[in-house]
Amino acid sequence: MPKLRPENPHLLYIVEAAGGELLEAFDAVVSQYQQESEIEQFEIDLKQVELYQESCAATAKAEAQAAEIDRALYELKQTQAQLLHSEKMSSLGALMASIVHEINNPVSFIYGNLSHAAIYTQDLLHLLCLYQECYPHPCPEITAKIEEIDLDFLVEDLPKVISSMQMGSNRIREIVKSMGNFSRTDNSNMSMCDLHDSIDSTVLILRNRLNSQIDRRDIQVVKNYGKLPPVECYSGQLNQVFMNLITNAIDALDEASQNQPYAALKILITTELAGPDRVRVRIADTGTGMTPQIKERMFEQFFTTKEIGKGTGLGLSIVYKILVENHRGALRCESEPCKGTEFIIELPIQQT
Repeated sequence: MPKLRPENPHLLYIVEAAGGELLEAFDAVVSQYQQESEIEQFEIDLKQVELYQESCAATAKAEAQAAEIDRALYELKQTQAQLLHSEKMSSLGALMASIVHEINNPVSFIYGNLSHAAIYTQDLLHLLCLYQECYPHPCPEITAKIEEIDLDFLVEDLPKVISSMQMGSNRIREIVKSMGNFSRTDNSNMSMCDLHDSIDSTVLILRNRLNSQIDRRDIQVVKNYGKLPPVECYSGQLNQVFMNLITNAIDALDEASQNQPYAALKILITTELAGPDRVRVRIADTGTGMTPQIKERMFEQFFTTKEIGKGTGLGLSIVYKILVENHRGALRCESEPCKGTEFIIELPIQQT
């Protein structure tokens, strides 16, 4: 029997035929496996997409809830701060109203009688002069008493004493009137208000802070009042506005005086018509001014540049709310470093 060699044509035919069928079978198996793998991978990818979408939805919901909680917390803090401020102003107004009531009666009594006292004093002095003319040589006892009391000085100084007492009583009456104007806290109804009276009352109440201190000179208040009609407003709230803005101006000038002891310390208050139905009030100071970063955030609640214990960051935010939300007005600020600050208020004359 002949030996089977690799080059045998019959063997080669058998190998070739078998190899083709094996390759086709292998290709079929591989193709089936790839199809099943692709289906499984697609299902896995689809599941991952669904999980990712669910995760994104849950994240968005959580973020929305967190934002809602933050907003609610901010509104709660804002409401609480405004309530506290309103309560403080109400308590201050009630206290001032009580003080005004207690002071007003005795002051009115003194003021009303001083004019009569001045007339009586002049009459007595005139009578004394007539006595001196008719009796130029009094008895020794009267002469001794004249020398003891220094009659010439008394006659000259007594009218001055009465005049100074009248000036003092006028001053007290002005303070009492200003306190009465400032203590108006009834915000349930609007009334027609003279803005100049409100500003003058505020400046008078702050007079002590405007006077010279140990470490700075007087602060000069320059008023340039235009002719304004009465404005329909909540007078107590506008008093708060002027109090906060003028107090901030004083604080800015206090700070400026620390760096420049001989700098001019001025607050300029200007009023004018802004149109046929609006008025404008400008309150400017010659302080250090503000940087753009501070100016951008100054109306934010609780934002303050003052030291701890000297400011709560509520003043300007409440001023903005009173003017813009409660009075349909406008408030803007112009300020540059080393050039001072000016707040510009615009209010409608009529709210309806």
